[in-house]
Amino acid sequence: MNLHEELLRCRPWIESALKHSGGTHLFADIVQGIVSGRMQFWPAEKGCAVTEIIIFPQKKIFHVFLAGGEKGQIVDMNDSAVEFAKAAGCSGMTIAGRKGWSRVLKDKGWTEAFTTLSKEI
Repeated sequence: MNLHEELLRCRPWIESALKHSGGTHLFADIVQGIVSGRMQFWPAEKGCAVTEIIIFPQKKIFHVFLAGGEKGQIVDMNDSAVEFAKAAGCSGMTIAGRKGWSRVLKDKGWTEAFTTLSKEI
């Protein structure tokens, strides 16, 4: 399957995750980010994830921006994501998501580092 076909297959999961992202992106924005190489696309049989590498002045972070599908499928991506992040020179990883992910990923070594609050203005 090519990238376009995979994105279309995974579109329902991506759009479902986008509903919880605060309206920051549309599906087309995600496609553009992936095609441009700014974001990484992790398709799997029963789910997918979209990641990005964020470069801060003192640290390079692998950030899981979106994930959707079966939870077990997402958790199974952890080890390959860690290896990818290390190979890309990242020294840490973050996830933006609903609070329940902290429970699901606890056994993989993830801990809740901070809480993000939002307010529409």
